[in-house]
Amino acid sequence: MKRKPIKILLCVAVLTVLAALCAIPSFAAGNVSSAIESTWKSAQSQVKSVVNNVVFPVIDMVLAILFFVKLGTVYFDYRRHGQFEFTAPAILFACLVFTLTAPLYIWSVL
Repeated sequence: MKRKPIKILLCVAVLTVLAALCAIPSFAAGNVSSAIESTWKSAQSQVKSVVNNVVFPVIDMVLAILFFVKLGTVYFDYRRHGQFEFTAPAILFACLVFTLTAPLYIWSVL
């Protein structure tokens, strides 16, 4: 009975030592922040155009579809139970307004 816990403990110890031996530390050579800043400056216009023309419209479309589907389900629940639950449509509408107006100010924040 005592052999199984000892085997498990030995396996864990061997795996820990093996992981420590295989780990190689890496250090940055030079000024990393200036390299990141120069890369961002060179790709900034491309990233902005892709985000403004692809990412935000896709997010807006998904949120609009979810908003109208949720409005439909809330309406049918209102007809069935007599109470209107407006929390989910309100949250979806707020998110939709946020993502519709985000391209106007998001790049000044970043």
